[in-house]
Amino acid sequence: MNEQMTLFADKRAGFLLYLFVESIMFATLFATYLIFTPAPSGPKPTDIFEAKSVILSSVFLLSSSGTLILAEKGLKSHQSLKILIGLGTTFLLGLVFLGLEIHEFYKYVQEGNGLTVNVFMSAFYVLVGLHAAHVTFGCCWMILLSVQYKMMNLPYQLYTEKQRIFQYYWHFVDVIWVFIIILVYLPYLL
Repeated sequence: MNEQMTLFADKRAGFLLYLFVESIMFATLFATYLIFTPAPSGPKPTDIFEAKSVILSSVFLLSSSGTLILAEKGLKSHQSLKILIGLGTTFLLGLVFLGLEIHEFYKYVQEGNGLTVNVFMSAFYVLVGLHAAHVTFGCCWMILLSVQYKMMNLPYQLYTEKQRIFQYYWHFVDVIWVFIIILVYLPYLL
C-alpha cells in the first residue's frame, strides 16, 4: 500500500510538472497576443468581440468546474451516481463550450477575419484555439474515465487517482479560460 501511494505521488508530481510546462506555453502565447494586439491594420478586438458570446462560453465552461466537484465528492464517498452525473454534466458543459467556440471562430472567418488577416487575429486563433484543443482533449479523457468506471476493471484506488489527475487538468483549463477572459476579451468589451 505504501509503495502504491509513493507511485501515485510520483504520478501527481509528474503531472503537476506537465501543467507547469503548459503554463509556460500559455504565458508565451498570452505575451504574443498582448504584443500584437491591436494590430496596426485590419480588424481590432473592439470590431469583432461580442460580450454575449464571451459570457455564454464562460458560463458553460466555468460551471463545469462546479459539476466536476460533484464527481469529486462522489469519489470520496464511493457514490457511483454522483461520479457519473458529475462527469457526464462536466462533459456536456465542455461540449457546449466547444460548440460556442467553433461558432465564434466560424462567424469571424465568415466575416473575413481569418487566421491570416493580421497578427492580432493570428495570435487570437492560436491562443484561444489551443485552449479549445485542451477542452477537446479533456472531453475525450472524460469519456475514457467513464468507460473505465463502468467496466471497473481497475482497483477503485487506481481509478480515484486517475480521476484526481484529470481534475487537476480540467481545473487548469478553466483557470486558463479565466486568464483569456481577463487578458483577451475584457479589455475590449468594457
